[in-house]
Amino acid sequence: MADGKQLWAIWQRLLAWFAPVFTRRGWVRFAQWVSGTVLCDEQHTITQEVTRLGLADQWRNWEHFAEYGAFDLRAAERAVMALVEREHPCRFARYHPAAVDDTKALRASRGVWGVCTFAHANGRDPKRPKVATAHNWVLMGDLAPPAAGWDEPWTYLPTASRLYVRKAQLPAGEAFRTKNELAVAMLRQLDGQSAAPVLGVFDGGYAHATVVRPCLGVGAVGAAADRRRVEILTRPRRDARLFRLPPPPPPPKGKGKGVRGRPRKWGRRLPPPREHGRWGVPWRAGEAFVYGRRRRFRWRQVQCLWSVSGPDVPVHVFAFEVEGYGGEPWFVVTSALDLTAAQVLAAYAARYRQEDAIRDHKQRLGMEEVRAWTKAPVPRTFLVQWLSLTLLRTLLRLLQWEWEKCGGGRWWSPPPWDRHKSRPSVLDVRRLLWGHREEFSQFLRQMDEVREKRPAATRRRAAACTTMKDP
Repeated sequence: MADGKQLWAIWQRLLAWFAPVFTRRGWVRFAQWVSGTVLCDEQHTITQEVTRLGLADQWRNWEHFAEYGAFDLRAAERAVMALVEREHPCRFARYHPAAVDDTKALRASRGVWGVCTFAHANGRDPKRPKVATAHNWVLMGDLAPPAAGWDEPWTYLPTASRLYVRKAQLPAGEAFRTKNELAVAMLRQLDGQSAAPVLGVFDGGYAHATVVRPCLGVGAVGAAADRRRVEILTRPRRDARLFRLPPPPPPPKGKGKGVRGRPRKWGRRLPPPREHGRWGVPWRAGEAFVYGRRRRFRWRQVQCLWSVSGPDVPVHVFAFEVEGYGGEPWFVVTSALDLTAAQVLAAYAARYRQEDAIRDHKQRLGMEEVRAWTKAPVPRTFLVQWLSLTLLRTLLRLLQWEWEKCGGGRWWSPPPWDRHKSRPSVLDVRRLLWGHREEFSQFLRQMDEVREKRPAATRRRAAACTTMKDP
């Protein structure tokens, strides 16, 4: 695809989803900022990005927008969710899968707003400090399965983020919320935007009652009880407490001869996942696309009650042995009872696409290169960066669709060092945009030259003021 105007038209179509979130002038600044983040291949600071686009005279305007501009973070997240739902819908079986995890972005000073201190993972290294200063972000993104068959990798599209700050280091005037509360809030926000029920996929670090039960609506009252349930798919503890389904109460034998006491909530105790051989169910075999290729696996499955989800929600607990991953089996639990074993394994393995996205965010989009110090620019810069990743991955799919419509040649080619590359990546999209960087700079400057149309009364008053002469 050598036509820069066509590429710009697709890019502007994606950015147009955020026009209702800002004023006309704010949307122009936002579009320039996102485009500069994508086109910058050095340090991802506002200075480097504005210089890379050839808009150095707009540096002050960008800095002012990052610090003082009207910027509704939650409205921008809703716009991202609407964009993904329209341009890159994520459907798996009948669910809308979404992954939740957290990561740390290192900062050089404790004077940055919202940072926490953590014991360094490699504290014995004399070249590194024993205590690291970082922002701790809780992230959520959609997991999009392949459109054609199961032999393609999934796609992760970031949609929401929350900054977690330890209670002892919370800035003045901020309300404290735990990581689990932030994760539930993001999943509920996505559920309000999605037409399909949400399937939350997360690691065992979030497999707690404070996450699982609010998602499943356990114990909810009033308006919260009427909300749609968010299904969960996660990894239980090896010693998780499992129970059989309680037997139905026996029918009464006659007047005054019924069973005394309350009906049982829990059935008999089941062996924990680490003792899955005592479940009394046989091994079964299957195939699924796991970590880049189709792999054979075998599994055991039992329907039971889980102490974390409560006595009112039956779940399926799986023990997987996957080809190429000898040793300890994988244990997975889900409340989506209509998913098959292959679907459960594929969805749980797709969660690691979020780890790949976090790596791209750090290495290619400058998560740890931010120079923001105050309250407003910190979350805004982070949002612009992961939003750029979402737009790049959505653009990748749109380019594929445009190529299929035109029926022409490929818009990308394998690099010389990897001639066997079979599919384009985010880096290929960035190379394509870099090739049209001068045209993008021209288009972005033309956007900046467009002024808002003022009302007729305002124009008349301005004209009267300019024609008025001193007595």
